Amino acid sequence: MAQVHGGRLVSKALARHGVTHLFTLCGGHIQAIYDGCLDDGIRVVDVRHEQTAGHAADGYARVTGRPGVCAVTAGPGVTDVVTAMANAQRAGIPMLVIGGAGPRLLADMGSLQDMNHVELMRPITKWSVSVPSTERIQEYIDSAFRIAQSNVPGPVFLEMPLDLLMSYADDAPTATAPTGEGGIVPSRPGGDPAAIKRAAALLQEAERPMFIVGTQLRWSPQRDILTPFAEAIEAPYYVNGMARGALPHAHPRLMSRSRRFALGQADLCVVLGTPFDFRLEYGRAINPGAKVVQVDLDGSEVGRNRRVDVAIHGDSGVVLEQLLAEVPEKRAEAWLASVRAAEDKSRAKMLAEIDSNDSPPNPLRVCAEVGKRLGREDIVIGDGGDFVATAAYVLKMEWPQIWMDPGPLGTLGVGPGYAMAAKLARPGSRVVIMYGDGSFGLHALEFEAMVRQDIPVVAIIGNDAAWMQIRRGQVDLYGEARAPATTLAYTRYEKVVEAVGGFGAWVERVEDLGPALDEAFSCGRPACVNVKIARSDFRKGAISV
Repeated sequence: MAQVHGGRLVSKALARHGVTHLFTLCGGHIQAIYDGCLDDGIRVVDVRHEQTAGHAADGYARVTGRPGVCAVTAGPGVTDVVTAMANAQRAGIPMLVIGGAGPRLLADMGSLQDMNHVELMRPITKWSVSVPSTERIQEYIDSAFRIAQSNVPGPVFLEMPLDLLMSYADDAPTATAPTGEGGIVPSRPGGDPAAIKRAAALLQEAERPMFIVGTQLRWSPQRDILTPFAEAIEAPYYVNGMARGALPHAHPRLMSRSRRFALGQADLCVVLGTPFDFRLEYGRAINPGAKVVQVDLDGSEVGRNRRVDVAIHGDSGVVLEQLLAEVPEKRAEAWLASVRAAEDKSRAKMLAEIDSNDSPPNPLRVCAEVGKRLGREDIVIGDGGDFVATAAYVLKMEWPQIWMDPGPLGTLGVGPGYAMAAKLARPGSRVVIMYGDGSFGLHALEFEAMVRQDIPVVAIIGNDAAWMQIRRGQVDLYGEARAPATTLAYTRYEKVVEAVGGFGAWVERVEDLGPALDEAFSCGRPACVNVKIARSDFRKGAISV
């Protein structure tokens, strides 16, 4: 035991929870935390905008399964990270944001960057609080990690005033500190046995069952259950969000292009860790005559927007394991064949564009060329609209590969933060950002931070000189002449990456695409391949899920 300053208490507590990286943009209010991190072996990773620091903490959690952490200075430092916090909350991602503040004795007196951070953060966090004293810093960090990971994961915010961080206190761990390596392992609830039996009975009776599996599977202690479950239970499976890759991409029961058909024909729809939001037309996309089983870690989410026949408050993986114990086998050959026919018919429409040698290359061909080069451990980040939605259909992900996108809040600009965190958390993996040309503009200078700190990632920009996902509908409604604010230019964005020391390539011809991608992947530096793409009707009227 020793007397150490508050910043060191922060770093010691973070280290006990397995934190290896702290994402930040420097500020005088939080400098004591950096000093502590140097002593406790936590790498301080600095970015060019606090929003990126927040997205990096989010991305770190998605890759490691443990909360990521960022520290931002008071006032505008905290307000800049709000978007990242809101995105993590809507996506159910555990993370901790530490916000600086002026000295407590000067609160409400007009000190530099003084404002009410706690109330600002309260609506978009699971817990938002100001640490009351230096002696309680470790206790509050321990609580923050428990809260961030419990039930539905999500972000927490701890305000730490300057005088607390600069003052000294005993460094003994608190009574609530984790004792195992890597920090707290949250418990995950199984479903009520009676509800499991009712769901099992519906599954046994169903002739046309289907399964929709969402991000909550990522946080399950039984997250690998989906493959053995799908082997035993014959049905079409649709995965979204962080569940992408939970079934091998060649699995005959994994579908992606026939969901609308299946939703309209199914007599049982089992929805796991996926809310009835816009992606399922608020539940109305499901056949009105179908039975519905909904499983969610948030009990209050079950039955929202649509009546369900069996409501299960529980962990997706644990519930699937319980169901498999009740229904060890299920055959539905004719139904699966009809869904596969719809899947194959839809995919056939994609093949002509994937195989096209026209120039400039179309977005499906670009995504297919990227897919050919992905390795078993690689991580793909979607940061954009139209181009990213295309990538979500074309790229064949399979765990331990990871697909990361903003999730249901649809936040653009997540790419650099997610990518930096992913590369640092899994240095042996190649990290790819699939960028829309619009979203690249939000945080392009984060490539300077990547170059300076030797964090090599590869960005591929699908450049159609428009905010196309928005422009398409705007033109349909109002016409070409009345669609302002949706056009861009075929800007040479790769020059930005070159200017800060990275690799850049501009591609207009399909024959140049492969060599540019190969060089970007092999250069060992942050890289950007900016591809002028032809416009495609593949995504017309569609929204990524």
